[in-house]
Amino acid sequence: MQSETQPKYEHAYRVILQRLKAGRYPVGGRMPTESELATHFSVSRVTIRRALDMLVQDGYVESKQGSGYRVLTLSPASDTCLTSFTDAMLRAGHDPSSRFMSLDHFAPGAPETADLPKEMQGTEISRVVRLRLVDDKPSMLVMTYAPRALLKDARPEDFPERGPEQSILRILSARFGLDWSAACEDISPILADDTMAETFQIEPGQPLLKQACSAFDDTGRMVFHEDVFRAGSVSFNLSQSARTPRHV
Repeated sequence: MQSETQPKYEHAYRVILQRLKAGRYPVGGRMPTESELATHFSVSRVTIRRALDMLVQDGYVESKQGSGYRVLTLSPASDTCLTSFTDAMLRAGHDPSSRFMSLDHFAPGAPETADLPKEMQGTEISRVVRLRLVDDKPSMLVMTYAPRALLKDARPEDFPERGPEQSILRILSARFGLDWSAACEDISPILADDTMAETFQIEPGQPLLKQACSAFDDTGRMVFHEDVFRAGSVSFNLSQSARTPRHV
């Protein structure tokens, strides 16, 4: 319901965003036209264009002259290094999937957490290990770490293996209420050991790329850390502008 003081474009923006997050408009798909949305909301095209421009600014959709609006992602990266692998693959026309491998809990000081950032030392840690596939071929091994208190009652069932909701960013936000506003990343080459080689179906000693990314909330507290191991290359798009997320 639209409040009496809420501008019409703001109401349209929020309703469209809710539909995006509910899967009404799939990643990589076309949005309804400005005319269709204007008719639906009983507003002018100028008003609906303003709502759509807000979604473009937030990183959810893109606008291309002559072809309308297309859904980019359900988890915009904002100004952090975190982007949705699931959404990127869907946009590219691929079939992303996840193979759940383990959910482990470690006591403070456990050897498995020795290489984590110091901000995560001295507390109980939960680790989720998943293999990410593209068109059923192994692409990334992802180890997601968070304080156990933040992943309370986590179960394997919380990590779907198919569909848009397999995105770890959406799982952490929607299921566990984790919120982050900044991140830092470290990239380094490693050599595949026997386990990694078997996972990626390559020879031991072949090079892999390790991306370590830590996410922080507004108070500077680290809310989770990911170690991502990739077979193959990775590219980055750098921009001087950052989006300002709106809270719905």
